Amino acid sequence: MLFLKVRVLDIDLENLVLINSEDLKNSQYFPQDRVVVKFKDKEVIGVLYSSTSLISRGEVGLPKKLVKELNVKEGDVVTIRHADRPRSLAYIRKKMDGNKLKKEEIFAIIDEMVDGKLTNIEISAFVTSLYINGMDMDEIEAMTIRMAETGKMVDWETQIFDVHSIGGVPGNKYALLVVPIVASTGLKIPKTSSRAITSAAGTADVVEVLTRVDLTIEEIKRVVKETNGCMVWGGSLELAPADDITINVERPLGIDPKPLLLSSVMAKKLAMGVNKLLIDIPTGYGAKVKSIKEASSLARNFIELSERLKIVTECAITYGGQPIGRAIGPALEAKEALLALEDYKQAPTSLVEKSISLAGILLEMGGVALPGEGKYMAEDILAKGKAHDKFMEIIVAQGGKEVSSEEIEIGKYYADIRSPIDGYVTRISNSGITRLAKEAGAPNDKKAGVYLNVKVGNKVEKGDVLYTIYSDSEERLKSAAKLARILYPVKVEGMLLQKISRF
Repeated sequence: MLFLKVRVLDIDLENLVLINSEDLKNSQYFPQDRVVVKFKDKEVIGVLYSSTSLISRGEVGLPKKLVKELNVKEGDVVTIRHADRPRSLAYIRKKMDGNKLKKEEIFAIIDEMVDGKLTNIEISAFVTSLYINGMDMDEIEAMTIRMAETGKMVDWETQIFDVHSIGGVPGNKYALLVVPIVASTGLKIPKTSSRAITSAAGTADVVEVLTRVDLTIEEIKRVVKETNGCMVWGGSLELAPADDITINVERPLGIDPKPLLLSSVMAKKLAMGVNKLLIDIPTGYGAKVKSIKEASSLARNFIELSERLKIVTECAITYGGQPIGRAIGPALEAKEALLALEDYKQAPTSLVEKSISLAGILLEMGGVALPGEGKYMAEDILAKGKAHDKFMEIIVAQGGKEVSSEEIEIGKYYADIRSPIDGYVTRISNSGITRLAKEAGAPNDKKAGVYLNVKVGNKVEKGDVLYTIYSDSEERLKSAAKLARILYPVKVEGMLLQKISRF
């Protein structure tokens, strides 16, 4: 056992335990050993590393996350000892071999993940095994329930509605219209959203341009009581913490295993106390789901899992072959959503059509609209300004202030990307547009993003502006403009596609 003084490290390597190389040499420990760091009655699991110059002898460097969990301060003495080998490692290997896991084995993996007993390498192995070997519905149900149970569970005294998109399409800002439309009818819709994972803007990133999104559960209940709805970041609520852990592994790997996709969505809805749920599955070239057949299969999976969890769920398969609306990036999307709420006839048709269609389904599920009439009721609420008024109520209740679309600031630096030829827009790459927006700085730079001047099918002439890239950094803008010339995400072709000559 080692007794070392704490030195707080300003670094985000969550499980790092850093000691001097000489201290390591004179101990029974080795680099990358799993260790328990203890202070008084608190313990955390970390992974041991050494340095010759970053840390002095007799000290242990701990990142802020571990410092907070231990409730230590600089100079406090902690003890370090070997950590027991997690029993879930055998179960992770079992899944890597393609075998079915028992409920108690899945519970052990999730519990040890949340307790910090598994390293990122071990969690990556588990996530990768799900990507390769999958899970059956019994396993997915067990994983979903345990994900929810290991975090906070919210209780309500009334029926709770929600809508969730599986994502994969840039500019998918539908929630900023759907939530106020539904809330204006008296239905309760506390919308929890993620920040961007692989996209240029998650719903929480967009709403944060206008108001606070890091509300507590008590604050959410107050806002919902006052307005019937909210739009907040789920990451601040400690709902299904295992989901956030796996997301941090999925992001760098660039994978989204189907079992985790299902569990990720449903665990947080279960924890949030949702009774009736609408799942949006964008489908098409460049989306996560490529075909109607694949979307229908995923919808059946969601509905089967929901029935097991006693959540009434419907799924909407929506067009995802190109960005929704024209704006991609937090501030640009907030501006476009506000424009739709102010005067929906001035807003992109794709955004309005998708939003009122989804809202209409929820209105029918809630019994405030007759079957087949929900969409028309939603459009009427939008047209009469009721959704706009409700949206502003929610924004103010969450800590923001009323604002118009014209007041939203976007990046001060911009670059227009022009068409090289006369022709028609034949394709807009979802991934390409997302990469450009992120290269420009989104979502961290909320004013960065891409604004599309054209959509698929539009006729353009040589020199017409196809899209504009915005950024608050001149350097990042130059980098994004350079990438645009490589990716060519908006494809323009003439009427003559190919000439075939005789042999």
